[in-house]
Amino acid sequence: MALDIGTWDLACKFNNTDHHTELNGTDRLIVRRGQAFTINLYLNSGSYQPGSSQLHITAETGPQPVEQYGTRAVFGLSDEMDSSCWSAAVTSPPADTVCLSVCAAPDAPIGRYVLTLDGRIQFEFILLFNPWCPRDVVYMDSEEKLAEYVLAQDGIIFRGDTEYPVPLAWDFGQFEEGILDTCLRILDMNPKHKRNPGKDCSGRRNVIYVSRVLSAMINSNDRDDGVLEGCWKDTFEGGVSPMSWRGSVQILRTWYSTSCMGVKYGQCWVFAAVACTVSRALGIPCRVVTNYYSAHDTNSNLVIERYYNEKGETDSSTRDMIWNYHCWVECWMTRPDLAPGFDGWQASDPTPQEKSEGVFCCGPVPVRAIKEGELTLKYDAPFVFAEVNADLVHYLKHKDGSTRKITSEQKVGQKISTKSVGRDEREDITHLYKYPEGSVEERQVFEKANHQNKLQKQQQANTGLHVTIKLSSGIRKGCDFDVFAIVTNNTEEDKKCRLVFASRAMSYNGVIGRECGFKDLLNVELAPGGERKVPLKLNYSKYCNNLMEDNLIRLGALLIDYGTREATMAMRDVVLDDPDIKIRILGEPKANRKLAAELTLQNPLPEPLQGCCFTIEGANLTGGSSITEKLESTIEPGQEAKVKIYFTPTQSGLRKLVVDFDSDKLGHVRGYRNVIIGK
Repeated sequence: MALDIGTWDLACKFNNTDHHTELNGTDRLIVRRGQAFTINLYLNSGSYQPGSSQLHITAETGPQPVEQYGTRAVFGLSDEMDSSCWSAAVTSPPADTVCLSVCAAPDAPIGRYVLTLDGRIQFEFILLFNPWCPRDVVYMDSEEKLAEYVLAQDGIIFRGDTEYPVPLAWDFGQFEEGILDTCLRILDMNPKHKRNPGKDCSGRRNVIYVSRVLSAMINSNDRDDGVLEGCWKDTFEGGVSPMSWRGSVQILRTWYSTSCMGVKYGQCWVFAAVACTVSRALGIPCRVVTNYYSAHDTNSNLVIERYYNEKGETDSSTRDMIWNYHCWVECWMTRPDLAPGFDGWQASDPTPQEKSEGVFCCGPVPVRAIKEGELTLKYDAPFVFAEVNADLVHYLKHKDGSTRKITSEQKVGQKISTKSVGRDEREDITHLYKYPEGSVEERQVFEKANHQNKLQKQQQANTGLHVTIKLSSGIRKGCDFDVFAIVTNNTEEDKKCRLVFASRAMSYNGVIGRECGFKDLLNVELAPGGERKVPLKLNYSKYCNNLMEDNLIRLGALLIDYGTREATMAMRDVVLDDPDIKIRILGEPKANRKLAAELTLQNPLPEPLQGCCFTIEGANLTGGSSITEKLESTIEPGQEAKVKIYFTPTQSGLRKLVVDFDSDKLGHVRGYRNVIIGK
C-alpha cells in the first residue's frame, strides 16, 4: 500500500549537523555516504503500517544514471537500516508523520543527487565522502585528526629554507559560501567528464580517481579549464603574484565567476593549498606537505647534475632543478588496488611539473611506497621518489674544458614538514618518506630502486679540504650583515687554494638571480690542520634591488686545490627576515558582532615606504573575502605603519586572522593571529 505523502521536511539543520556539514549552511541537504539521514514525511491521509505500507525509492546522480555503474540505486523500505548499501527504513511508530531514514552506500559516487519517492516526489541533496564511516575508504579513526584534516578551515604552510622553515598562515575556507558548489563544478569541468559524463560520475565512487582528477584540474596548464595557471617568471602580467594570495576562497570564487578560466597566478604552495581546500570540502582528509631541497628530475635517472665554472657560476642548460622547497598534498585513504601495506597517506602533487598519462598531474602514490622504493606502484612513484631521494652531483668545468666532480654535502629531501595536529608547530614527517641516512634499510631501498649513484656515494668518504658557510645571527631585511666561509685543511701537507665566495638572489624554485656580493681569493694558504675564516659582507644597498619576492640569497663557497685540481663546495641559503606585524584584537570576539584588528608594522629599511596597505582575511571572519586598508602617508625609516580594520565573525570557534602588509619597497609581509570567537 502506497503512502499518501502531502509535504515533507528534509531536516537540513539536524542532518547537516549530524554529518559534520553544517558549516556549509543548513538551507539545503548535504550528507555523507555510509551514514543515515532523516526525512520527515507528512501524510495527507492514513498512516504508516509496518509490513503493508510500501515506498519505492530511487537515488540518481549525473546526466546518465545507470544501476550498473552505481549512479542509480533503486530500493524500498527495509525492517532495519543496512549501512553497506543504499537502504531505507521507517524509524517512527505508526502515525500520520513518517520519519524516514535513508542511508547511501559507503562506496556510492559523490556529487549532486536526486531522490525520488514513489515516482512523484523529488528533492535534491549533495553526497560527500565520509571519513567518520568505517566502511568508507577515507575513514580516519581519530576525532583530533578529523578536526585538523577535514574540518579545519585554516592552517599553516611551511616555506623558507631547510635551515629556517617559515610558517605561512593560510585560509583554506572550504565551508565558505559557494565553495562546495565550486568544488563540484571542478569535477564537472574535467575532460574525462566532458568525454563520458556517465563513466566519470561512476568513477566518483573511487577516491583514487577523484584525487587524480583534482591533481590535474587544480592547474590549468593543459588548457583544460583548470583552476590556477602557474608562473615562475619575474613578472606576473595579466594576473597577480602568487605571494598575494592569503587563502583559497578568492581563487576558487574567481575561477567560478569567470566561466572557469585559469586564475593567474599560482606556485607550488598555492596549488597545494587549493587542492587541500577542495579535498577537505569533498570529505577527503588532506594536509599540505613541504619538502626542502626538492629535486625536479626530468629524465628519471635519479641524478641531478650541476656544472660550475671556476668563478662558481652555474651552467643553466639542464632542466633538472633543485627547488629550495616544494609543496604537495597528502590525502588519507585505503588502497584496495594495491597489495596490503600501502593504505594511509598518499602523496598527490597538483603543481604542473611533468605529465602523467598525458596530463599535468601526479599521484596519488602511497608515502609508504616512496619509503620502501616500490617505484612500480601507482601513481608516479619514480617522480616523487626522486623529489626526496635524487642524488645531487656537482662538476667543476675548468677553462681547458675538462671536468672534475666537486665534493659537496648538499642533500635532497630534508625536513619534510606539515602542520601538527591541533597546534601551529611544525611536524617533521621525513621518517615517513625515508629511512635514516646510512641505515641498512636505506641501502636496501636504494638497491630496490636501482639507485646506483647513491649506493656508490655511500662508500665514499671525504678527507682533505673542507669548506662550510656560517651565518651571523639576526639577519633581517634592511640591514648589512656578514657571512663566513670556513676553510679547513684536514691533510698532513700544506695546501695552496683558490676560494670563490659568491652570493646571489634566488627564487624558491632554484632559479639564480643577480649577484649580491662576491669575493675571489686566488692565494689561500693552509697549513696541515689549518683553518681560515673568510668574511663576505652583504650590503642592503647592493642586495635590495636584486632580491626576488622569496627574500632568498644563495651563498656558495667553491674551494679549488691548485695541487690536485680537486674541488669542494658548500652551499647555504639565507632567508631575510621580514619585520613582525603586531596584531591586536579590539572588542569582545563574538559571532555576528563587529570587531577591530589594530595592525602595526615598523619600517626596518633605511629608506621610506610608500603605497602602504594592510589586508586581512580569515575563514568565517571576513565573509570569504579580503578587507584592505591603505595608508596615504609615507612611512619613514623606523616609523610605524598603523591601521584599524573592522570585520564581523559569522561562526564561533578558533579562527586564524591572516594579515598581509604591502608597499613599494617592502612587500608581502605576512602575519596571523589566532582568535577564539565566542557564541
